[in-house]
Amino acid sequence: MTTRRVARAFKYRFYPTDVRAVELSRTFGCVRKVYNLALEARTDAWRSRRERVGYNATSAMLTAWKKTEELAFLNEVSSVPLQQALRHLQTAFTNFFTNRAKYPRFKAKKKSRKSAEYTASGFRFREGTLTLAKMAEPLNIVSLLCDDPNVQPFPANGNAVGADAGLEHLLTLSTGEKVTNPRHERRDRKRLARAGRELSRKANGDGSNRAKARRKLARIHARIVDRRRDGLHKLTTRLVRDNQTIVIEDLTVRNLLKNGHLARAIADAAWSEFRSMLEYKATWYGREVIVVDRWFPSSKLCSVRGDVTGTLPLDVRIWTCGCGATHDRDVNAAKNLLAAGPAVSACGAGVRPQRDPSRSGLSALKQEALQREP
Repeated sequence: MTTRRVARAFKYRFYPTDVRAVELSRTFGCVRKVYNLALEARTDAWRSRRERVGYNATSAMLTAWKKTEELAFLNEVSSVPLQQALRHLQTAFTNFFTNRAKYPRFKAKKKSRKSAEYTASGFRFREGTLTLAKMAEPLNIVSLLCDDPNVQPFPANGNAVGADAGLEHLLTLSTGEKVTNPRHERRDRKRLARAGRELSRKANGDGSNRAKARRKLARIHARIVDRRRDGLHKLTTRLVRDNQTIVIEDLTVRNLLKNGHLARAIADAAWSEFRSMLEYKATWYGREVIVVDRWFPSSKLCSVRGDVTGTLPLDVRIWTCGCGATHDRDVNAAKNLLAAGPAVSACGAGVRPQRDPSRSGLSALKQEALQREP
């Protein structure tokens, strides 16, 4: 019998002593320095020689940098987070070359996130204390990824549901249920604006007052994030608990955010975070998440007969098909996603719109899916 291994991450906040703060700051600075040096080396190699430099080459460069007088300070911190910085840069370039991200950018001292990643060889965890390599004092906090034997699959129930994401309603299910969009950012928008104005009025040299204003703004943002994450956790846990299969649409949130009129609302809905939670919880609890291709016309496809209607503007929420069936736009989309799910799962591919009008706008996958609809 194969043992299931579920990895879970746990994060904790801690307040370092002065000694720890100095050591951590030194590590963060070295990580940023190595990342920027490697990025510069890879960029120059391509511009001057059309040569692609990979992780192994930058790792050899790091060894050479440590031997120079100018960069000897890199030896004062653990090599593990420095190597991890090079791996992160390699991932950034991989995402760039596969058109999933823009070209990697240099890390700024003031604006970039201060972080360092340690693998198992770079720390020791004993009796609730964490000791990082080349640090004098242990840390009484952890942020660890570990196996959790307590996570077990839910009993199989055979239920399946289609879920259509939206803005008017956060989620519409094929059962007809509509989940209210709480619009967490909108609820605190006035407080955010007021706190932002107060921060902007503080001069850069006004240390204590500016710090207070910055913390006030950060607390409002943190409250919004916490409420949003709590709501998404409850929603995704319920969906995974109640259904064996959940069918969703593959939304390109990054492209949707380019819409100047809807970007703020889309970001507040957090569709990407919803999908991420849904997928990892499905893995934990033995459920299946099926993702239908983004070009599948779920809203314009009649869930009764299978005809595809013409133009359907976003402000049209209820429409009538030529067959006489009247559809709620979102419920209809969720039903079509549910119908398409089995075909996607069986064929291992997305469902795309059919361009042959002789088949009423339905591809073979869609026809198969709709035939299976209960």
